[in-house]
Amino acid sequence: MEVIGTRIGGYAPDFEIPGVDEKVHHLFRYLENYRAIAIIFMCNHCPYVKLYLERLQQLQAEFSPQGFTMIGINSNDPSQFAEDSFDHMKSFAAQHQLTFPYLWDSTQDVAHSFGAEKTPHAFLVNADGVLCYAGAIDDNPNNPAEAQHFYLRDAITRVLAGNLTEPNSTPPVGCSIKWRR
Repeated sequence: MEVIGTRIGGYAPDFEIPGVDEKVHHLFRYLENYRAIAIIFMCNHCPYVKLYLERLQQLQAEFSPQGFTMIGINSNDPSQFAEDSFDHMKSFAAQHQLTFPYLWDSTQDVAHSFGAEKTPHAFLVNADGVLCYAGAIDDNPNNPAEAQHFYLRDAITRVLAGNLTEPNSTPPVGCSIKWRR
């Protein structure tokens, strides 16, 4: 399936989708309140997401005092993986005590508009709504202690400092998004 996508340096696509907190989340509202927003396409069943969950929670805790937030978005087709349904997302968020919003992209429009390919796939947006980074979280999903390149962390640091990120994209690592057939 062809993914449309947003280019680095372009404006991030707006969205208005429900979260596991039973509220509707709108990217525009986040842009009013945060200097940097990481949007992580993720799901419940992916082993790579599970490997990265603790690192994502650490990034949220470390950078939130500086005007940063993270948003998880599940775009997977639950008919292929029932574990990725909205009801299961609520259980997943509670079980893993997620410290960031976890949203449901039931139409898959948000994933298409960002150009998401994998779970997890990170996109970093600055306060102006400009997409500054897309790709992997770091270079070692299996062993955080052996990671040498912290792509998302470095991008967040640069965006919060008002700088462009370099590199501005890396290949995402993870499971493919489960598109509707």
